[in-house]
Amino acid sequence: MRCGQTRRYARWTALPLTAGPPEASAGPEPEPEPVTVHVYSPSMDRVVPVAVQTPADTSVPRPTLYLLNGAGGGEDEATWQHQADVESFFADKNVNVVTPLAGAFSYYTDWQRDDPELGRNKWTTFLTQELPPIIDAEFGTSGVNAIAGISMAGTSVLSLAIAAPSLYRGIGAYSGCAETSTDAGQFYVRTVVESRGGADSENMWGPLGGPGWVANDPLVNAEKLRGTAMFISSSTGLPGEHDTLTARSVDGDPSVLANQVIVGGIIEAAVDSCTHRLASRFDELGIDATFDFRPSGTHSWGYWEDDLHESWPMLATAMGW
Repeated sequence: MRCGQTRRYARWTALPLTAGPPEASAGPEPEPEPVTVHVYSPSMDRVVPVAVQTPADTSVPRPTLYLLNGAGGGEDEATWQHQADVESFFADKNVNVVTPLAGAFSYYTDWQRDDPELGRNKWTTFLTQELPPIIDAEFGTSGVNAIAGISMAGTSVLSLAIAAPSLYRGIGAYSGCAETSTDAGQFYVRTVVESRGGADSENMWGPLGGPGWVANDPLVNAEKLRGTAMFISSSTGLPGEHDTLTARSVDGDPSVLANQVIVGGIIEAAVDSCTHRLASRFDELGIDATFDFRPSGTHSWGYWEDDLHESWPMLATAMGW
């Protein structure tokens, strides 16, 4: 799909991320540009924008990496496409990269009730049942998938894999708090859903600590992750190599750096505790996973880009790439 082209289907519309007519060239055919695919979700009765990056060579089937954003859901500038080197990193890799650009503060889960602030959320249904068949049909996939996500979605990717045990062969969970039914886990979830999203977390999973929270707790349901390749990471929250004025995410702004070090440090320290508890749980059950506990680093994009790079060989192997 080149710039200037639009495809329309009964259930989705693919639009180039950049507009303008293609330039005439006597050289090789230009590489396909990323597109935004607008997919209708029957379960939510809404259209969901989804970024799709395909490889330069689309002549052979390839696996798909579902790459989820954090609390903002891709509805802001805090996205893989804006904050990390996703396009260039995957340019020479025979894989589709698919990122929903919606779902802010939803935990990418199926909510029990509609919420006055966030509306209807059926993200487990969308991501595991509605979206994959469309991606498979229209983007030449091999039917093999992996999933990765940051922060809020670092929890979601584990829960999604539990909900659809045969869908993902590999998981990358970066800076997420895997537990949801403990006091600490509920506090973290409510901070995202209520304090930031303005929603009612009981509309998501019912009464605090109830069956809905337990059912969506990867720590409790860890056994269901057995046999899936996993890369799970977190940092101590202490300032690290990406916490400088010259860091891309800071761009020379002292106030941004202060927020990244102070707020990002506190958040990362909290998820680091969660991740250590998950590692202990896996050890108890004898479940294999790769844990990367960095001695320094905050809750910020430089470290998540590193995580993606470091986890890619494992994810690629899991997908048979």
